[in-house]
Amino acid sequence: MPDLTSDPDAALVITLAETGEIPDRVDKALAAAAPASAALSRSRLARLIAEGAVAGPAGPVTDGKARALPGDYSIRLDPPRPIAAEAQAIALNIAYEDDALIVIDKPAGMVVHPAPGTPDGTLVNALLAHCAGSLSGIGGAARPGIVHRIDKDTSGLLVVAKTDRAHQSLARQFEDHSAARRYLALAHGVIDPADPRLRGLAGVSFEPGNVLRIATRLGRHPTDRQRQAVSHERGRHAVTRAVMREAFGTPPAAMLVECRLETGRTHQIRVHLAYCGLGLIGDPVYGGARRASTRALGAAAAEVAAFPRQALHAAHLGFAHPDDGRWLAFDSPLPADMAALLDALRGAGDATAAK
Repeated sequence: MPDLTSDPDAALVITLAETGEIPDRVDKALAAAAPASAALSRSRLARLIAEGAVAGPAGPVTDGKARALPGDYSIRLDPPRPIAAEAQAIALNIAYEDDALIVIDKPAGMVVHPAPGTPDGTLVNALLAHCAGSLSGIGGAARPGIVHRIDKDTSGLLVVAKTDRAHQSLARQFEDHSAARRYLALAHGVIDPADPRLRGLAGVSFEPGNVLRIATRLGRHPTDRQRQAVSHERGRHAVTRAVMREAFGTPPAAMLVECRLETGRTHQIRVHLAYCGLGLIGDPVYGGARRASTRALGAAAAEVAAFPRQALHAAHLGFAHPDDGRWLAFDSPLPADMAALLDALRGAGDATAAK
């Protein structure tokens, strides 16, 4: 059996012995060998590997699928921050609910689960009160029932599991991409298949119907741990498809875009569109230097500049019910702030529906 020791620098050290019991892949081997208290799932290990936090007997581990070698593996872990989430009576916009799950239409500004900077007032706090203890325990004390999440300042739909069976089924659907997720966003710039700048970007291509496909790896920014960044060598595989629905301005300088997630990485849509020079309106982190011109957008330019959050909304969610397999699909209209901005863009000049 593998030996477990503690590193003086607070890293977890796992020693894999040279036996036939060790799984071939390093991520599987480390997940199997780690103590339960470390909560090292393969998905968490994938994130740690992408962040450069895992080193083995042959040096840094950059690929979880690589062959496991006997010897010491050092894993840098953030110090644990236990958070006791409390039930709080916070109003919820419930799109659907039964004994297995609940679908929430989350407002912008609400954090999904407690964290050191936001210990209460979160969706989890509200769910603990509403569901009165009937949430899946798989997510742990801080994230009961949470299968996936959307950013604090992103609005829209997400599903929460009430039972462990539902949690496992829904997690598989998100992992194998059988769940359907579509987002609507308002962004600077437009998607133009003839744009040589777009066609020259690594990982960017066009599919039939002028669908922009962005396929890169995403991982922690090398100097800012609060941000994600595109990489072509390290990080987790991420694929976003984007279709322009309307263009605004003369010449076109902003757009309504529908984004479809094949994978669901942290900040994926925001990072991928910014990588293409199409940063979201209002995004303070990834919006980038490219902005729609005042002249092109006319009277709407001031509203674009003043929009207080990333203009991103989780508009559609579909999945197979964990208990009986029937397909459930939900749609959420644009929230009032994005709808008002869209109206301003449509009324400020030429609005062109994408073909």
